[in-house]
Amino acid sequence: MTIENNVERSVFDEVMVPCYNPMEMIPVKGEGSRVWDQQGNEYIDFAGGIAVSCLGHCHPAMVSALTEQAQKLWHLSNVMTNEPALRLAKKLTEVSFAEKVFFANSGAEANEAALKLARRYAADTFGPEKSEIIAFKQGFHGRTFFTVTVGGQAAYSDGFGPKPGDVTHLPYNDVEALKAHISDRTCAVMMEPLQGEGGIISPTDEFAQTVRELCDKHNALLVFDEVQTGNGRTGHFYAYQGLGVTPDILSTAKSLGGGFPIGAMLTTTKLAAHMKVGTHGSTYGGNPLACAVAQAVVDVVSQPETLQGVAEREALFRQGLAKINDKYHIFSEVRGKGLLLGAVLNEQWQGRARDVLVAAGEQGLMVLVAGVNVVRFTPSLVIDKRDIEQGLEKLDQAIASLVASNA
Repeated sequence: MTIENNVERSVFDEVMVPCYNPMEMIPVKGEGSRVWDQQGNEYIDFAGGIAVSCLGHCHPAMVSALTEQAQKLWHLSNVMTNEPALRLAKKLTEVSFAEKVFFANSGAEANEAALKLARRYAADTFGPEKSEIIAFKQGFHGRTFFTVTVGGQAAYSDGFGPKPGDVTHLPYNDVEALKAHISDRTCAVMMEPLQGEGGIISPTDEFAQTVRELCDKHNALLVFDEVQTGNGRTGHFYAYQGLGVTPDILSTAKSLGGGFPIGAMLTTTKLAAHMKVGTHGSTYGGNPLACAVAQAVVDVVSQPETLQGVAEREALFRQGLAKINDKYHIFSEVRGKGLLLGAVLNEQWQGRARDVLVAAGEQGLMVLVAGVNVVRFTPSLVIDKRDIEQGLEKLDQAIASLVASNA
C-alpha cells in the first residue's frame, strides 16, 4: 500500500513549536491495532496514542457515532445543553460512584476543575486557611500551571516563574510520611491510583486504604486522577473499583473519547453544589461531537466481556515479556495492571528505554517509555490476540538487535 506523500517530517521543524521530538515516520492510516506510514510501512500499535486509543484505530462504533453526530450538531456552547452530553453524563454516573459530571477537553482541564472544586469546597465549608493540596513525587496531572505544579516532577514545572502555592509533595506509597504530614489544613490529597508517567507504580493496598482513612479524619477530599487508568485500562471501568477505595472527585480523559479529545470531572451532588453558576466553565466542554463519540466508547468498554478481555490480554503480555526476558535478561520486573504495563530495565540496561522504543519502531512496533528505565505498553483494550503475539515477536527482534550491537 503506497500513500501519496504530501508533507514531509522536515515541515515539523519548520512550523511547529519545538516542545516535541516526534519520530521520523508519519502515520497516515490506522485500523484496529495496525498503523501505516506515508511509505506504506505497517506497524503494530502497543502505544495506543499514550493510553488513548482504547478501541484501536477507526473502531466501527466510534466512526458510526462521529459520522451520525456530524450530520446533526457540532457545537452549541454551555448557554444550552445537548443530548449527547446528557446521555454521556448519565452513563458515567451509572458506571461509577459519581452523581455529577463536568465536561472538559483534556485530562489537565479535568484535573484543573477537580483542584478548583477541592479548594472551593474547603474555603466555603471550613474557611480560607484550609488550602493545602498534598500530591506525590513522580506524579503527573497535566501541563496547565496549576496541574503541573501539583504533579510531582519539578522538571516540568520549573522555569515558569512563581508557582501556585500550598502544594506539598510526599513519596508515593509512604504511609508514614503521609501520616506525619497531613493535617486539618489539608483540603485535598490528589493521586493516581497507579502512577503512569512516573514509572507504572501500583499503590499498595495499605497505602490506598490509609489515604482514604486520613482524608476522612482530616476532612480532606480524595481526588483520584484516572486520566490514564480509567475507562477499562486496568480491567475495571475505573481503577478505584479494583482498590476498594472510593474517591470524592475523579478525573478522566485520554481513552474516554478513544481518540477524540474530551475530559471529565466526576463527583458527588454534595461537592458539586459548590461549583455554582459562573465559578468555572469551558467553551468546548460537553461538545456534542466529543460526547457522542465518548458515549460509543463507554458503551463498548463497559461491557463485561471487554473488561474481562483486558485481564486475558494482560496475561498474554506478561507471558510474552517473561519469555523475551528468559532469552535476553533485560528486565528486572513487569509492573502495572491490565493494559497499563511497564517493563523495568535491569541494572545493565539503565537509561535505555528510549533505545528499546527506537529499535522497536525499526521492527514495525510502536511502544512507549515511562521515564528512562521503563518500557511502557498501553495498547487497545480489544487488541487482536494475534497482534499481541506478532508485536511481541517484533519486540524480541528489536531487543536482539540491541543485544547484538552491544556485543
